[in-house]
Amino acid sequence: MAPFILLLTSSLLLMVLGRFGLPFSFGWWTALRVSLAAMFLLTASAHWGRRRADLIRMVPPRFPRSDLVVSITGVLEILGAIGLLIPTIAPFAGLSLSLFLLAVFPANVHAARERLAILGKPATPLVARTAIQVVFVTATMAVFIAGMR
Repeated sequence: MAPFILLLTSSLLLMVLGRFGLPFSFGWWTALRVSLAAMFLLTASAHWGRRRADLIRMVPPRFPRSDLVVSITGVLEILGAIGLLIPTIAPFAGLSLSLFLLAVFPANVHAARERLAILGKPATPLVARTAIQVVFVTATMAVFIAGMR
């Protein structure tokens, strides 16, 4: 839930600041790119922190080396966040992150179905997690589509 809250609040705050030219004028596309980058850096940090063991358990058992999968997905999130901050690369980062979000969604399904815990708290229920994932994919696709115009 924290990544969703970060995305929402930072996007709104940056859009207001950009509208008033603080520190300079920028539009929604920049606000969304920066907010998504912050969100992906936040989620990537979990791949090596206290949540790492919980993330490893989230990886569906059909994938070997779940520890390696967690490390690789963390690196991909960091690379995607960097890409979002570079305007010429941002559309491709947005598309790549959309595909990434779809690729890692089975881990969220597994966590919800198995009632796994993240830092002792139950994983987000599947319906709520799906809705949040739709918001994330919509935001990353918006970066892609707007950036290709």
